[in-house]
Amino acid sequence: MAEDSRGAIAAAFAANLGIAIAKFVAFAFTGAASMLAEAIHSLADTGNQLLLVVGGKRAQRAPDEQHEFGHGSERYFYAFVVALVLFSLGSLFAIVEGVDRYLHPGSVGNPFWAYVVLAISILLEGFSLRTAMKEARPRKRQLSWPSFIRKTKSPELSVLLLEDSGALCGLLFAVIGVTAAQVTDDARWDALGSVAIGVLLGFIAFVLAVEMKSLLIGESASRPNAAAIRAAIEGCPEVRRIIHLRTLHLGPDELLVAAKLDFESRSYEHLAREIDRVEVAIRAAVPIATVIYLEPDLYRAPLVGDDNTSGGSPAPTDG
Repeated sequence: MAEDSRGAIAAAFAANLGIAIAKFVAFAFTGAASMLAEAIHSLADTGNQLLLVVGGKRAQRAPDEQHEFGHGSERYFYAFVVALVLFSLGSLFAIVEGVDRYLHPGSVGNPFWAYVVLAISILLEGFSLRTAMKEARPRKRQLSWPSFIRKTKSPELSVLLLEDSGALCGLLFAVIGVTAAQVTDDARWDALGSVAIGVLLGFIAFVLAVEMKSLLIGESASRPNAAAIRAAIEGCPEVRRIIHLRTLHLGPDELLVAAKLDFESRSYEHLAREIDRVEVAIRAAVPIATVIYLEPDLYRAPLVGDDNTSGGSPAPTDG
């Protein structure tokens, strides 16, 4: 697991565990549906931090016979599981509980403990979100936060940012629900607060699932890294032309680079040295380029109607 996410995960785990316990205590005193929904939400978030830690540990395993490129994508898989947990244990429970309380409203209890716990929870969640933002800021650069969440290859940071932001919004819904129920003496407002929390969690789970699905399928290098790789190759005097270039993230900090290049040299001995120098240049420009495959080829301008758009030598045919 990357060093820039460990502190954020530890802060989120400690905050969510404490908040979950406090919310269950508040629910025991108040019976508020929105407090129970928030307690389950925080419990799910606590489990999610453990899943992220497990994913990070498993991703560090050495390559083996079945996984020759390593296990870096395990971090994406466990982040995808987090989205499923958030939806099933958080969103669905909150919606079902809220609908049941709306159809069968109970009495409105003393909200004192609910307000105390909600205030503490807001402070702890704010601390957790601040930690996640601090850890993410060096990678964020000039991107907006929504753009960073969409483009980052670090699943832990996107999960924590979305979880903590959603938790703060959920706490606001809980405050509104409990307050409205107390003012109107109608417990259905509290039930609506629980439904709102469930819908919010469902939306966050959907966004996470979409982002993690894209990473699991395989994403190419970011535009800055792709440009840096291309510039590094073109800056090598041994290379006449890039015929084609492909990249793939094996994990957040592991990038596969495959390129077909037109080299100056035509002898095997010189080609081997030239390929080595280009690999050194690529790794110097983009250190996460851990796996590099360079194929020497002759550039051939594509003919009209030619399907060989790579510009390289024609692909061999069977027979």
